[in-house]
Amino acid sequence: MATLDISKLRYVLFDWDNTLAESRSSLTAAVNQVLAAYGLPDWEISKQKRNKNLSFMDNFPYVFGEDKAQRAYEEYRKIYKKIVPSTISSFPYVQEVIDFFLTQGKKLMIVTNKERQLLEYELPFLYKKDCFCNIVCGHEAPADKPSGEQIKFALKGYLSPEEINSQTVWMIGDSPQDSRAAKAAGVQAIRVNDSIWGDDETLDNDIFYFKNFKELYADLKLAKN
Repeated sequence: MATLDISKLRYVLFDWDNTLAESRSSLTAAVNQVLAAYGLPDWEISKQKRNKNLSFMDNFPYVFGEDKAQRAYEEYRKIYKKIVPSTISSFPYVQEVIDFFLTQGKKLMIVTNKERQLLEYELPFLYKKDCFCNIVCGHEAPADKPSGEQIKFALKGYLSPEEINSQTVWMIGDSPQDSRAAKAAGVQAIRVNDSIWGDDETLDNDIFYFKNFKELYADLKLAKN
């Protein structure tokens, strides 16, 4: 695989869940409590009902039913916020990657389908907010990932449409949603970690794949030299 080229890179956009944050364990523990309260199977079974193009929050109507979705999500949010302080973590070498980009003068953003209330609650447990020049959460852009509109919305006021391309902007995430959004917006898709829900996909030659952040960091150090 070719080494990444950072010479023209200006902005690096990160997904949050299962990318910057190991939050899957927190999410699963919280949602399983809610599923049990509603007499539903655990998440490994219930997640089969989800729409893969929607966020975790937006899938509650599919899992709990339209009439119970809002209440179930509010219950989930409360439980999740209790669990997160003791369960959320980062992945090895994420901070090294962040520091690398910052020392190279690259600007960082978070682009996530997660609701802002939860994102801003858990962000301080892992990172300094001022590392990121912009944060876009679910339902804030004209459309969420996998639409490219969320990425374009994040970059508005930072780059002109003509300046947005695969050399100037990277989208780093764990899932097919992230990669599809990147390609739709015309930026470079970079994948790290396994997809949070293990969704199957065909490998794409236009996407850079890394097993983890350690591999990405090693490649970035080569790109610097």
